[in-house]
Amino acid sequence: MTVALPDINIRPGRVEDVETIHAALLRLGAHVGAHQEITSTAQDLRTYGFGEKPAFSTLIAEVGGEFAGLCLYFPIFSTWMGRPGVYVQDLYVEDRFRGRRIGERLLRRVAAQCRKAGGVYLRLSVDTDNKTAMAFYERLGIGLSSYEQVQKIVGDAFFAFADAPEEPT
Repeated sequence: MTVALPDINIRPGRVEDVETIHAALLRLGAHVGAHQEITSTAQDLRTYGFGEKPAFSTLIAEVGGEFAGLCLYFPIFSTWMGRPGVYVQDLYVEDRFRGRRIGERLLRRVAAQCRKAGGVYLRLSVDTDNKTAMAFYERLGIGLSSYEQVQKIVGDAFFAFADAPEEPT
């Protein structure tokens, strides 16, 4: 006897999802051992994702009406290709819903939306210790870039850099 599984519904995130989104991001941070790196608040997500000029979008996956995962992303542009793309900042699937291809479905939906808007590529970063995620992305054809490395500057160093005069004295 086969038991039918509830349908997976994927929909855009809404402002009323902010607490759920933030909680999922906290679980993602804990999963990769970087919970101390997360300083965002639900209010930050509300302000910057659902305000007047949203900095990101989200897709929410639900199974039987219950939160199952999310994809947080934003548009990017390649000057070399001369075309837009999409950057996936966070992809998260609740442990109990893993193995149902929810992460893949979220990524495919984002890619399809990007393509419909003229986009030609999807970019994301993977924590260097997250071998499971790397294997998952490789299975989908999302490979490691052989010619790029992510660089960043954050916190006080960023503020000092941003606030410094444009021309050294």
